[in-house]
Amino acid sequence: MNKMTDGLELGGIYSATTERIKAQDGDQSALGIAALMWISHAERPLQVDELCHALAVELGSTDFNADNVPSMSTLISCCQGLITVDKEASTVRLIHFTLQEYLSSHPDIFNRPHSVMAEICLTYLNSRQVKALSTAPSPDMESTPFLQYCAVYWGVHAKRELSERARSLAVELLEDHYGQISTILLLAHARLHLGDRENCPPFSGLHCASFFGIVEVVATLIEVECYDINEEGFWGCTPLSWAAYNGHEEVVKILLRRREVNPDKADDDGQTPLFFAAQNGHEGVVKTLLGQEEVNPDKPDRWGQTPLSIAAQNGYEGLLKILLERGVNPDKQDNDGRTPLLHAAWNRHEGVVKILLGREGVSPDKADNGGRTPLLHAAWDGHEGVVRMLLGREEVNPDKPDKYGRTPLSFAACNGHEGVVEVLLGRKEVNPEKLDNFGQTPLSDAAWNGHEGVVKILLGRGGVSPDRPDKFGRTPISFAACNGHDGVVKILLGREGVSLDKPDNDCQTPLLHAARNGHEGVVKILLGRGEVCPDKPDRYDRTPLQYAAQCGHDGVVALLQSHKAVTPSTA
Repeated sequence: MNKMTDGLELGGIYSATTERIKAQDGDQSALGIAALMWISHAERPLQVDELCHALAVELGSTDFNADNVPSMSTLISCCQGLITVDKEASTVRLIHFTLQEYLSSHPDIFNRPHSVMAEICLTYLNSRQVKALSTAPSPDMESTPFLQYCAVYWGVHAKRELSERARSLAVELLEDHYGQISTILLLAHARLHLGDRENCPPFSGLHCASFFGIVEVVATLIEVECYDINEEGFWGCTPLSWAAYNGHEEVVKILLRRREVNPDKADDDGQTPLFFAAQNGHEGVVKTLLGQEEVNPDKPDRWGQTPLSIAAQNGYEGLLKILLERGVNPDKQDNDGRTPLLHAAWNRHEGVVKILLGREGVSPDKADNGGRTPLLHAAWDGHEGVVRMLLGREEVNPDKPDKYGRTPLSFAACNGHEGVVEVLLGRKEVNPEKLDNFGQTPLSDAAWNGHEGVVKILLGRGGVSPDRPDKFGRTPISFAACNGHDGVVKILLGREGVSLDKPDNDCQTPLLHAARNGHEGVVKILLGRGEVCPDKPDRYDRTPLQYAAQCGHDGVVALLQSHKAVTPSTA
């Protein structure tokens, strides 16, 4: 390699090396090129055993011959040093990312790689050794390390590039697809089957081909009379549902050409092919399905969500416009009372919010079953842009509480969203001191979670009490001390009217809360103030020192014992 670098650019080095690989004796040359093909075109990094088994497959054979499996040292030699083993991950990789770029820009090095890889995967899955594996109990797959990759990715390679041999092998596999180990591995990878392997879910060959979107295989299988084109497989999904779910537009069109196909058939959760396509943003499939008279564009699933609401939730602006053109209800609530606008506001989809606010019939202040409006949800998650858009509508009440009395300002303060807090406080209708059902203010919420910036903003507003207790007698400084927020404690100590030793309804002081939870920093700050009584007992007659000792907070114990106000009898 050092000699080849003389006067050569990196591309020249890789070119010269691949020529050296091709110039080796027949078997070594083929092995080296095949190894590079798999490493550079695989859907994920391959384990050492996976790669070695992939290279041992004999196309046209129904048996896997373990004697063909090459050693890793042989592969490294055949590849002239262009591959290496990642010892930590036990995977094989190219020596440098620039080699991947070189191979991608020189497709002529490999002859139809995805087609070949599909053929190899399918040959492996159709082999006697794999078909002999039982699914009950769970099989020992140590002798077939390439099985997982083949089961999950054969269809990905076949969809990209399909030879006639690969098509034939796929049909052979799928004609007997029920109960196969490859079926279970595929569904497990797709997180569609979380049960044990003894109970294989219904997932026919037509379901599988539709799932992968392999047009030629689907076309072949639907001509086989034994297939029910509307068969409800796993989760009650039909082949059309799987094709729509994964956005395989051509497969959807092929299936819809069959008169017996029900284009609006729902699965066990009431979700139709249109719902699946909308959920995953497949505009082409949505348009195709909407061209079917039988399809109801506003059909809800079991949770009351429609294709429009799921598109709004995921921020698909193009899909939203397509569905709105079909006259769907833009303000339809799901079972939780959430509208498409609320879903969009909650998930920060400003474009969707803008589209919906421009539609007649959309109520921008409609609350869900918990009394939470789109504004409240946007404030909760700190979506300042959405908050500003909603506040631009006269119908929106910026201080509207939910059923627990918590306002948009409460939630913004609780979660530390300073920008949203500033925007809301800019509205005269917003009461910065509004109590929720527990008597807590936005300042209490901010102090509880240690949001110093929000605490400063709120204290900078006239009329905000820094020491207002809730229904349980807990003040902002009690909340801050309880959770160990030194910074907030210091800010509050700098305000007039804050009682450092004020007990709550259980006679527990800020110092006691801090001591019980082991917050040394807060304990030190409070003990530095003369008005704090370090051994004041609560209603259970227990002192800060006793709580700290019981909970094993040695540092706090030492601080309290060293304080001159602690008496020997108390210690």
